[in-house]
Amino acid sequence: MPRALGLFSWKKDSPSRTLCSDYAMRLLLKLIFLAALVSPVVVGTVLFLALETHPRTADRKSEITQASMERAKRILSQNDPRKLKSGERRTVSTHAVDLDLAANYLAHQFGRGSARVRLQADGAQVSASLRVPLIPMPLFLNLDMSLVEQPPLVRLESLRIGRLAVPPWLARWVALRLLVLEHPDLNVQAWTDAVKKIELSETRLALTYEWQEQLAKQLRMLVVPPDEQERLHAYQARLVEVSRGLPKSSSMVEPLSELLKLAAERAPAQATVAEVRAALLVLTLYINGRTLDPLIPEAKNWPRPARRRIILNQREDFPKHFIISAAIAANAGGPLADAVGLYKEVEDARGGSGFSFNDIAADRAGSKFGEYARSITAPMLQKKLAGGIQERDIMPVTADLPEFMPQAEFHRRFGGIQGAEYNKMMAEIDRRIAALSFYR
Repeated sequence: MPRALGLFSWKKDSPSRTLCSDYAMRLLLKLIFLAALVSPVVVGTVLFLALETHPRTADRKSEITQASMERAKRILSQNDPRKLKSGERRTVSTHAVDLDLAANYLAHQFGRGSARVRLQADGAQVSASLRVPLIPMPLFLNLDMSLVEQPPLVRLESLRIGRLAVPPWLARWVALRLLVLEHPDLNVQAWTDAVKKIELSETRLALTYEWQEQLAKQLRMLVVPPDEQERLHAYQARLVEVSRGLPKSSSMVEPLSELLKLAAERAPAQATVAEVRAALLVLTLYINGRTLDPLIPEAKNWPRPARRRIILNQREDFPKHFIISAAIAANAGGPLADAVGLYKEVEDARGGSGFSFNDIAADRAGSKFGEYARSITAPMLQKKLAGGIQERDIMPVTADLPEFMPQAEFHRRFGGIQGAEYNKMMAEIDRRIAALSFYR
C-alpha cells in the first residue's frame, strides 16, 4: 500500500502490525478495566449528590378544586382533536394556580411527593420532591428547575437534582432519549413543529399550536400503545363471551368479576395494575354504551358484546357512577375521581337532576375500588375472587341517602360543599365504604 494513503501502512503479517495490535489490545483492556473501576465510583458519586434524606419542597395536600375542574373541562372541549382541522391554530391558556395544582397532584400520585410551580414574567420556577420507591429508608429526589422565555418558545436555563447541577444541554439530551426509548414510534419532530409559541406571565401560561392531521394517529399511539391495544382486545373478547350469557337485566358485579378473573390470570405475580386498568376501561365503555373505536380504529372490526341492562343496587345510574370513578382512580388516583364525581353532582344541582348523595356514594365506592386495584397483586386478587363478589362487598347501602336536591335546597339543608352538615354526610358515606368486606 502506498505510504501516501496513511501513516500506518504495513504488510499483513509484518512485525510492526503484530506489535501495534498487541499494544492496541493492551490499551483496550486497560480502558475497560479503568471504566469498570471508575463507573461504580461515578455512579455512586452521582447518586450521593442527587439523593437526599429530606424533601426540600414542603409536603402539600393533593387536591383538585371545582374551579380548576371547570376550567379544565372548557380547555378540553375547545381543543378536542376530533373537532380540529389540519392547519388550524389554537391557543391553550392555563391559569398559574391550575398548573401548580396539577404538578403537585402528579407528584403526589405518582412520586409520593409534592411539587410547586411559580410562574413569573418571562419565566417559571419548578420544584419537586419525589420519594424514591422500593427503598425502606426515606430518600428523595429534590428537583429545582428554571425556565425562561426565549421567543417563540422557552428554554431550560438551569436544573439541579439534589446537590447535583445538571447542564441544560445534558438534561435535554437525556429527556429526548428517554422519550424515544419509551415511545420508539413517536414522531418527536412533528410535535415540536406543532408548537408555535409559548408565553409566560405571573398569572398564566399560553401555548399556541398548529394542529396537523398526522398528530391524531400519534396521539392515539401515546394514549393506547400497541401492547395496550392487545390487552384491551383480550378483555373485549372476554366481555363478548360473558355478555352473551348474562340475563337481560344483570348486576354489574357479574361482568366485573369475570374481567377481573382474566386480569388475575394474565397479570404478573406482583402486579395487576395494567391488566385491571384495561378491564375497567373496557367495562366502562360497555356500561356507558360507548366503544373503543375512537381510541383504536381497528376495534371497529372486533366482535361486539351483547347489550344488557346493567344495574347496581337495583339502579341503572349507579354502575355508570361506580365504573367511571373506578377507571379514573385506577389510572390517575382517587382524589381526581372524587373531584370528577363531585363536580358532576354540583352541575346537576345547578340545573340538572339535582344533588344526590347516593350518586356521590357510588362515585366514591368506585374511586375506592380503583385505588385498591392500583396496589393489589395477582394472588391477592385471585383470593378475593375465589369466593365470589357480591354487590354488598363493593357498594354501600344508599337507599336512605338524600337525592335530587336543587341547588337552593342543597345549600339550605347542607350548607353547600363547605357546610358542616355536608361534611357529616360525606364522613358517613366514607365510613360505609371503609366497612365493605372487599377491602379487608
